[in-house]
Amino acid sequence: MDIRIATVDDAATVTGIINRAFVVEAFFKIGDRTSREDVVGLMRDGEFLLAEEDSRATGCVFVKAKGDVGYFGMLSVEPGLQGMGVGRFLIDAAESRLRDAGCRAVEIEIVNLREELPPLYEKFGYARTEERPFPSPERANQACHFVVMTKTLSRESTTRVAAQRQRNSESA
Repeated sequence: MDIRIATVDDAATVTGIINRAFVVEAFFKIGDRTSREDVVGLMRDGEFLLAEEDSRATGCVFVKAKGDVGYFGMLSVEPGLQGMGVGRFLIDAAESRLRDAGCRAVEIEIVNLREELPPLYEKFGYARTEERPFPSPERANQACHFVVMTKTLSRESTTRVAAQRQRNSESA
């Protein structure tokens, strides 16, 4: 699997992956998760990492360095490929990218109604730190808020990503 920074030319692909992956939020979210215009706007403020296998996009994640604390969001894997390690690969890549940008910690925001997510991220070393208001209550059909989870970045994750990159280059 390869990882690269998505370009504006990839915005429609990124949007499609996100919207297909976030269909699971249809029980509370009104409309699509994002639009091409939103993705292009986010690209001005951060970057999307795009995972590919045999030149086929398999997942993506938005990454933004904010001083010592970085952020990743919209972690998305094509539904038919979920549970196959693409998400873990993207998390490792996001953490590595943020570490390389000088971040010492990373935070994520998840909607409280997605009760399956905190235990998943806790397995990756994230801990709940605070709650924040949901920024677009008009796009939700029930009350919700963000749960913020944070992780201190360590050298170990960089080593794991470097080893994966080495294995990928050797198999190419």
